Amino acid sequence: MLSEEERREIQAEIPHYEQKRACCIEAMKIVQQHRGWVSDESIQDIAEVLEMTPDELDGVATFYNLIFRRPVGKHVILVCDSVSCWIVGYDHIRDHLTTRLGIHFGETSADGRFTLLPIACLGTCDHAPALMVDEDLYRDLDPEKVDEILAKYQ
Repeated sequence: MLSEEERREIQAEIPHYEQKRACCIEAMKIVQQHRGWVSDESIQDIAEVLEMTPDELDGVATFYNLIFRRPVGKHVILVCDSVSCWIVGYDHIRDHLTTRLGIHFGETSADGRFTLLPIACLGTCDHAPALMVDEDLYRDLDPEKVDEILAKYQ
């Protein structure tokens, strides 16, 4: 069940769109901000508010790669795997992260602190390799910088 705050925030977004259903990504982002991910139950509740079917909303949720449909760690690390990042050291950053965290893409560290995911592009090709932790972008990476970044997120 949506909380009153979630419902209020979603209702505040609806007037910004010509149709209620056009607010669906924003509505899921609101729930995800509060809960960390969007459960099947949340999909049903959001769909009801937006006058959509749960299947329609789930189709949007599974297409949009920044809506998390399973629980994630306290912090989500998105590692850019674009061509530019590949050329300048993506594999070293990926290998360092998987070794340091003891997980692979799609997994969450044993302490629940980090979930590691690939992302097609972070739009900072001139400063590759890059990654994001939550909403924070980091560029021009090397393994030492990655260690400094990880230390910031407790």
